[in-house]
Amino acid sequence: MTLVAAPPHAVARLRNERLAQSSKPFLARGGIKGARCAGCRLVPSHCMCDLRPNLQTQVGICLLMGDIEALKPSNTGWLVADVLADTYAFCWARTETDPALLSLLADPQWQPYVVFPGEYVAPERVVHAVQEASGPSAKLPLFILLDGTWAEARKMFRKSPYLDRFPVLSLSPSQLSRYQLRRSRRDDHFCTSEVAALCLELAGEALAAETLDAYLDVYTHHYLLAKQQLPVEHESRAYARWRRLDPVL
Repeated sequence: MTLVAAPPHAVARLRNERLAQSSKPFLARGGIKGARCAGCRLVPSHCMCDLRPNLQTQVGICLLMGDIEALKPSNTGWLVADVLADTYAFCWARTETDPALLSLLADPQWQPYVVFPGEYVAPERVVHAVQEASGPSAKLPLFILLDGTWAEARKMFRKSPYLDRFPVLSLSPSQLSRYQLRRSRRDDHFCTSEVAALCLELAGEALAAETLDAYLDVYTHHYLLAKQQLPVEHESRAYARWRRLDPVL
C-alpha cells in the first residue's frame, strides 16, 4: 500500500468550516473521550492514519450532510472521503444551497444518481442499475448520498428540489447492516460507507467497494476498543481481512 500525506479531504474541510461557525465545542455523546487525531478522529493510541488508502475510480460520491453530521466521530462519510479521491461533501440546508454543489451537479462529466429507497419515490424515477460508462462522451456515475439520520435523510430528499431531475437509485442489499457505532431501529438501514460500498460494487468498482467495506471494519474495531480503553487487536478478524487486501492497494 502506498501511504500519502494527503491534505484534508472534503469531509475534513467541511468539519473545519462547521467548527469555525460554532460558538462552543462539539461534544459527542457516548463517544471516545480525550484528544483526537485530526486525521482519523481517534485517540492517538488508536490512530489509523497509516492505513489510509486513496483510490482513483471512475465514480464520484457526493455527500449531502446534516447540520452536525461532519462533527460526529462516528460519521462514516469521513471514511468514504478517506478512501475515494472523488468525494465531495456539502452541508445541507433547507433555505439555501451551496453554489459549488449546483456546479457539481451540472458538470457534464457526471451522471448523478440520488441514492434513496425506491418505496418512497414515484416508480418512473426509480432505477436499480447504473448506466455503463463507455465511449469518449460517456458520463461517470456520481452517487448522491444523504448523510444523516433517517429522519434527516427523508427531509433532505423531500426539500431539495434541485435533486428532482435525477434518477433515484434504489439498492436491494442482501446482507444486514454490520455498523456498530450508531444503531438504527431497522437492520436494513445502512450507514453511509456501507451504502457507498454497495454503489461502488454496482458501478463495477469491486476493489474500491471491498476496500471501503474492510476499512469500515478496521475503523469500527479501533473506535470501539478506544471507547473501552483497550488496545488494538492486530490479530482480529478486521485486520486479517485488511491484510488480505493490502498487497493490491
